[in-house]
Amino acid sequence: MSYLDTFFFQFYPYMAIAIFAIGCWARFDHGAYSWRTGSSQLLSGRGMRLGSSAFHLGVLAILGGHLVGLLTPHGVYEGLITASQKQLLAMVAGGVFGLVCLVGISILLWRRLFDTRIRATGTGRDLLVLVLLFAQLLLGLSTIVVSAGHMDGGQMMKLAEWAQHIVTFRAGAADFVADAHWIFKAHIVLGLTLILITPFTRLVHVWSVPVAYLRRPYQIVRRRPATTDYPRRAA
Repeated sequence: MSYLDTFFFQFYPYMAIAIFAIGCWARFDHGAYSWRTGSSQLLSGRGMRLGSSAFHLGVLAILGGHLVGLLTPHGVYEGLITASQKQLLAMVAGGVFGLVCLVGISILLWRRLFDTRIRATGTGRDLLVLVLLFAQLLLGLSTIVVSAGHMDGGQMMKLAEWAQHIVTFRAGAADFVADAHWIFKAHIVLGLTLILITPFTRLVHVWSVPVAYLRRPYQIVRRRPATTDYPRRAA
């Protein structure tokens, strides 16, 4: 095991999580008005609904699958499903929702790059986030191809052990991914990097669940007439 493996898979996760937690707290405390999604829908609605809906549906399903799949101990489900069956389930579900998410982020990235108004008012950080997310999705989908070459579930079990060692603050986590394919390693490192940069980008809005919208009263919006003929004042 190399020093890079030790750094990225034993120490880097804690660095990313610490910066994520402290950075989000500091931004909320000192820059609450910057805590927003930075939506470009008012500038152009073309493709926004489809792209945003597909992206958020896909990414929420993928994150949920990662959390359940990686952090659930093998002993909890070994009587119901084998490691190889779990891997197949993860590949199918991840592939479906990964493609949905890829379609959504492709539309959002296209808007950011080729819509004149959005490009003129956007920031470099907004574009960087979309590019990194796009690359992360491609890496994630590529892991499915790599996993198809060994369906015994062994690699998935090692990745789960790595994640469970990290969240329980145990040493030796890097040992479980030291011999993993480079695509898995790149996928993990880029994912941790996205966590690390969250406090400094629009990704910070992952904390903001719009529960208040469910009980907020309806807003009445009236369409303004195209033309209005006002009576002329007599001379």
